[in-house]
Amino acid sequence: MKRNIKHKILFTSLLIGLVVVFLLNIGFGQVAIPIKEVAKSIFGFGEVKDTWEYIIINFRLPKAITAALVGIGLSISGLLMQTLFRNPLAGPYVLGLSSGSSLGVAFVIMGASILPGFLAELFVSSLGILFASILGSLFVLSLVFLVSKKLKDTISILIVGLMFSSFTGAIVSVLTYFSSAEQLQKFTFWSMGNLGNLSWLQLLILSIFVTIGCLFSLFSIKSLDAFLLGENYAKSIGINIKKQRNIIFISTGILAGSITAFVGPIAFVGLAVPHISKLLFQTSNHKTLFFSTMILGAVIMLICDTVSQLPGFDFTLPINAITSILGAPIVIWLLIRKRGIS
Repeated sequence: MKRNIKHKILFTSLLIGLVVVFLLNIGFGQVAIPIKEVAKSIFGFGEVKDTWEYIIINFRLPKAITAALVGIGLSISGLLMQTLFRNPLAGPYVLGLSSGSSLGVAFVIMGASILPGFLAELFVSSLGILFASILGSLFVLSLVFLVSKKLKDTISILIVGLMFSSFTGAIVSVLTYFSSAEQLQKFTFWSMGNLGNLSWLQLLILSIFVTIGCLFSLFSIKSLDAFLLGENYAKSIGINIKKQRNIIFISTGILAGSITAFVGPIAFVGLAVPHISKLLFQTSNHKTLFFSTMILGAVIMLICDTVSQLPGFDFTLPINAITSILGAPIVIWLLIRKRGIS
């Protein structure tokens, strides 16, 4: 009973925090907008200056929604990977999923020039980049899982993920060597991560894919609890291992692939957020962890984006740099903690 009350208080606090950081994210930037005016514009409470209204609706609001979707999608995919591999250091970035997505996007951006004009335009469109990113993510995820069946040591699996990242990175390097300056510039800016380049149409497409990925993930909640105790236990209670594993693969590929396609590779969020959620809620129940990770992922991503805007300055830091600054110490702490347990 006490735990349920604690969880309700934590969920309420996270939801309030999400609203607060969402409004703060929209208010901060090169042009500071009072939070009261932001709330008026979004919820229609009253009149707002035309310039502020334009900035909020056309730039700040879609950027904030993008940040929330990215945080949700990457955090859920990290939770799925950590449970499936029973490895606290698994995540879309560490296991090479983001690198696979980057490889798919690199082929599209830097390899489309060898195709006829109409095919090149089709490939470098939003949908072309999206599907290339998802396919690249699924490809690397499948390879990592095949290898993980042969290797039971968790550290070895992580090393394999890093090797796949190095391999895909090497292919990307070869592609960049033969690319034009325009293609190279486009891919470089994409790889830094950017939440602010999406139109409302692109944001709609991203939200559809993130929603589909999260819905697929929901179907695997019961099996995730069983996977923690091993595949033999999961089989003993009637779970179809192959089916549930495929669902997890598909949902993770959709989430990591679609997000990487639109905003670039974002490091450490998928790895760090599930652990923060587990520490806060002190539970291994995936029904609780699923929703807490979603909310916490959105909150942390909005905080990172707010920090990257550096209110009062005329420039914005790459979002990937901010998430790495936040996530790297957590990864180091996890490695030390894991070593201590061993």
